[in-house]
Amino acid sequence: MSETTLRPESDYPLSVRRPELLRTPRGLPLDDLTLSSVVDGDVTPEDLRITRETLRMQAQIAEGMHRPQAAANLRRAAELTSVSDERVLEMYNALRPNASTREELEALADELEALDAPECATVVREAVDVYSRRNLLAEAD
Repeated sequence: MSETTLRPESDYPLSVRRPELLRTPRGLPLDDLTLSSVVDGDVTPEDLRITRETLRMQAQIAEGMHRPQAAANLRRAAELTSVSDERVLEMYNALRPNASTREELEALADELEALDAPECATVVREAVDVYSRRNLLAEAD
């Protein structure tokens, strides 16, 4: 998808003002998500998931509304759209204080970078630094 410049004052909310930009992970246009298409079996559970592109557009809108923290959260969420729900939950649990060693968290950050999730990898590396200073890393067995 090419980069589209969005303006909060004219494009938010995207689903109402710019629905032509929104697609499901399988490429269906937003307008194709109807009750009849669900009943006919044309819509799968995958079509109900948000896409990386949609989250990036929402981040752009948030930036335009001077909400940098929300924009950063949306960009990180966009990075995780290619990661299974189960793996995201495992990552979440690994980030709990005293749940993981330095090496385990560094491996997690490397994994995130390999998955094209550099902003999420940065958060994990920051957690390693903070956990180290606060003695919140698990001990190696």
